[in-house]
Amino acid sequence: MIQRIGVYGRETGLTEQLEGFCRGEQMEMIRVTSPETLQNMIREEKFHAVILDIALDEQGVGEGIQWIRSLRGLGGLPLLVISSQKSERAKIAALSMGADDYMTGDENPLVTKARLKSQLRRFIQLSEKDTEKSRVYSVDELRVDDTVRKVTVEGREVKLTPTEYQILKLLVKERGRVYSIPQIYEEIWKMNAVGVDNTIAVHVRHIREKIERNPRDPKYLKVIWGTGYKVG
Repeated sequence: MIQRIGVYGRETGLTEQLEGFCRGEQMEMIRVTSPETLQNMIREEKFHAVILDIALDEQGVGEGIQWIRSLRGLGGLPLLVISSQKSERAKIAALSMGADDYMTGDENPLVTKARLKSQLRRFIQLSEKDTEKSRVYSVDELRVDDTVRKVTVEGREVKLTPTEYQILKLLVKERGRVYSIPQIYEEIWKMNAVGVDNTIAVHVRHIREKIERNPRDPKYLKVIWGTGYKVG
């Protein structure tokens, strides 16, 4: 199956390099010239993933940051952001708006391709029809139904991004087990974890904001200082 990747922006030049590396990989890079066209094509289910090659300042401010928010609101497609900005604040801002991964323009295109393929694998697995027996994992009033990819807390449905869902499912399924940040990243992204602390921390914060009554005093998703995270 050809996997179609929508690409918007040419800020760093990395996406041009990436196109060459993706030839012959069953991936088709489709250039889009405007945010409006990109939004329409996402609504029409034209893509399996989206890459934004955008400009941000050190604080993560810029027109591109609003595009991330708008595109995330259209559904759960993998959304990868590429920017020349290397500041941690910019990275956190992009992830907070809903990006699944953040890369800088000087990154090795082979690493970027590997990250893209990892996101595509997870998205396709989530999209496939589940013919197996029902799989439901729960801790107190937190329930993860992996058959229908649904999360509820005290009967209230919680909408998570694909990445947030995978992290929460991992921790609920293995309730009580403490996962380090590298372990979470390697389980979810299927890649070696290098400099990913903020990536995981941002996703965990978003999960808490959605499932906890008081995210500052969490009942479910807890930090074990110096070690990692656990549920239960």
